[in-house]
Amino acid sequence: MNLSFLRISIWVYLAIFFLYLLGPLVIMSVTAFNSSAFPRMTPWECLTFQWFGELFQDQRILNGIKNSLIIGAGTVVLSVAMGLAGALMLTQIWPKLRATYYTIIIAPILIPGVVLGISTLVFWDRINRMLGLGADSVLSNGIFLTVIGQSTFIASYCMLVLVARLQRYDVALTEAALDLGATHAQAFRKILLPFMRPAIASAAVLAFLASFENYNTTTFTFGEYPTLTIELAQKVRYGITPSISALAFIIVALTVFFALLNEAKLKRQELVAAARKNATVEELAGKIKLPSFFAGNVAALLVVVFGVATITVVGTATAYNPAQCIASVKEQKQLEAEQRIQELRKQREERRKQREAEEAEQGGAQSTPKPSNNSGFGNVFAPNTLGGGDEESSSEPQPSTNGGFGGAFDPNSLKTD
Repeated sequence: MNLSFLRISIWVYLAIFFLYLLGPLVIMSVTAFNSSAFPRMTPWECLTFQWFGELFQDQRILNGIKNSLIIGAGTVVLSVAMGLAGALMLTQIWPKLRATYYTIIIAPILIPGVVLGISTLVFWDRINRMLGLGADSVLSNGIFLTVIGQSTFIASYCMLVLVARLQRYDVALTEAALDLGATHAQAFRKILLPFMRPAIASAAVLAFLASFENYNTTTFTFGEYPTLTIELAQKVRYGITPSISALAFIIVALTVFFALLNEAKLKRQELVAAARKNATVEELAGKIKLPSFFAGNVAALLVVVFGVATITVVGTATAYNPAQCIASVKEQKQLEAEQRIQELRKQREERRKQREAEEAEQGGAQSTPKPSNNSGFGNVFAPNTLGGGDEESSSEPQPSTNGGFGGAFDPNSLKTD
């Protein structure tokens, strides 16, 4: 019971872990096929492929991808070269200095990317001024600055990968080659470099991915050459569309495809090695019957299934037209909006009637006020105040010579008694 419970717990933990890890990617990939103008999975409207078309028509995104590929290639070359040199130096340096040297090489990883970007920009700007070059020189070019800035810390990652491989290298192989008359360059090129080839490939992939997704350092150095991450960040500020989800789906699909392809290649190498190990002397002398590429290779089958699914989706996208479905969804949204407006009007009318009823109930408890000529200015403009007589004495006011200035202009006031 304890063993079964432990197994179930492990499977539940793995399910939760992968759901947490891959859930957002799956949801974002699904939103690329929803006709909603905002990336969302629910409510589902219509199946569409229009966001892929808009993605390939967005020149800013395409320009960002091109710049990312150029910068990534330059970063790979520079980072792998510096990482390999650092790894070789670490294995050959005086043992008492290895700890200090290792700390210096790893230090760029611990420095924030913002600091690296600002320092790269300031340093090369000073160098450009010292050399008397203009603002359009190579040292001020955004691609050059971005490659330099990214390589300062990506080279440390490459060095860690290469050191792990280099620790298993037998130095006696190089010494034997030198004893047999080979130069140091020949020993490096024909013995050490083939041994380091898998680690170099891994370091190159790591460097490219780290360069492709970098934002902190690149945001200070890109100049006139924004990368894909810079373009995406600028688009998010002003609102995103499902075309970003389409880009995410393409990246995820390519990652899965190359991962399956690499796994199929490794499995094929294992099968070939096993076949040669179990072969007889006669088979080794002749031609070994190697197993089929798909025999016992699940990854190869998945690659084929992935390719067939991709062809099917592309074929469906060219023939499928969601215009009718989208029109129906828009009509339904309009009906819902009109129904919502009518409900709001009805609620407003009910509130108005309720307010009038309350005012009528409050007014019924008080007497009806008489009409008044008081306009709020102390009866100054009332007709009766201008006549100077009593309201009940006569219907017509008596003529008066008083102009409202205390009788100062009355003719009788000029006569003396």
